[in-house]
Amino acid sequence: MNLTNAVKQRIINIADEKNITIHKLSLMSGVPYSTISSFLNGKCSSITLTTLLHICEGSEIELKDFFNDKLFKNIEIDKVQKQMVEKR
Repeated sequence: MNLTNAVKQRIINIADEKNITIHKLSLMSGVPYSTISSFLNGKCSSITLTTLLHICEGSEIELKDFFNDKLFKNIEIDKVQKQMVEKR
């Protein structure tokens, strides 16, 4: 699994664990629904750490706990991320 898909799945899992919809998550976090929805639906290929932080705060979890999940074991870097790293 690549990092982008792991982050998407983690957001979905958090909403499921909290028994809330993505819309409710957006209200709780203060992140516009369109921002979360666009990322989850693939219309936007990335999400900022600041947005993730707001999602975490709205979900009452710490950012470190967001990434402390089995989804982030053995992450594959996707082509876009690889190109960004190679440009440096």
